Amino acid sequence: MITGWSEEHDQLREVVRRFLLEKSNPERVRELADGGAAGDPAVWRQMAEQLGLQGLAVPEQYGGTGMGPVELGVVMEELGRALYVGPYFSTVALAAQALTACADTTAQAAFLPRIADGSLTATVAVSDTDLGFDTTDVATTAERGGGAEWTVSGTKRYVVDGGTAGLILVAARIGDEVGLFAVDADQSGVRATPVETLDITRAVASVEFTDAAATRIDTGDADAIARAGDLATAAFAAEQIGGASAALDMTVEYAKIRVQFERPIGSFQAIKHRCADLLVQIESGRSAAFYAAALLADGDPEGAIATSAAAAWCATAYAKSSRENVQFHGGIGYTWECDAHLYLRRATVSTIVLGAPTAHRVRIADLMEV
Repeated sequence: MITGWSEEHDQLREVVRRFLLEKSNPERVRELADGGAAGDPAVWRQMAEQLGLQGLAVPEQYGGTGMGPVELGVVMEELGRALYVGPYFSTVALAAQALTACADTTAQAAFLPRIADGSLTATVAVSDTDLGFDTTDVATTAERGGGAEWTVSGTKRYVVDGGTAGLILVAARIGDEVGLFAVDADQSGVRATPVETLDITRAVASVEFTDAAATRIDTGDADAIARAGDLATAAFAAEQIGGASAALDMTVEYAKIRVQFERPIGSFQAIKHRCADLLVQIESGRSAAFYAAALLADGDPEGAIATSAAAAWCATAYAKSSRENVQFHGGIGYTWECDAHLYLRRATVSTIVLGAPTAHRVRIADLMEV
């Protein structure tokens, strides 16, 4: 049953927002992005040890706090608002949720406690050609052999935090079947090459596997990878709406202080209407992301449709909000010194992460058989 926002959700949001304001403010984001860093290890440890954010959606028997997709969405929204630089999305929203969604208690016991305490970073690589969970293009193969139980060979071209993750959950083909394999990234059979993208705040790498030793994960059923994809997509939609909201806030603040014709530009009706339109779109997206997470938490079969609806809506809202932010700032909005371009970069790349809006609309039509 969906009960809506609670006081605990508001408290969680407030705690995470205050933490990020201190640890991941715009100046710190710029330092990390300009230096090519994939994150701040000290902040990562504080997130785990002081706030328990890495274990938020991890079951209690594996060292987590046993919350679910809704609470993870709250955290992801705040991370998106702050343009957080670090492996939270890949480790928690992708890998931890994929492990939690599978039926392999051995793998869960091996990896989830270390993810929860912050000692292990991880990521997921499903598609060979993009950042999505579509298994139709998987050409990476897995074979039994050698001293390892399984070996994996192939290349995943775009892996979030693929250059720094300690564990990579790899989708590989075994004949006509696609399975999920746990691969230790710290071995000679794994080679990661950074991939330059427009978004300088999120690290992506191409990862090549050459007879890499792997452990097969019992996913339980054929839909497990798709279910993990829905969980990740709902969390990512929340991150996008956080970024869209921050971009709108920047726009409004600037409209209050930028004077034209002896009046703040925010007093002009044309500006007010565009900001109001953005607010409606963002609040709608926030509700859509929450609804999708709530349905997934309940195991509702409508969760997949709601997730794709949220993904399509939130990606569009973020792209529009970040573009408007740059335009409203006028000439300064196009300069390196203005933070507006950081949101525009994140929004642009985010539009294709885990599926473009068009792909999600097609998926909705397929799921509804229309």
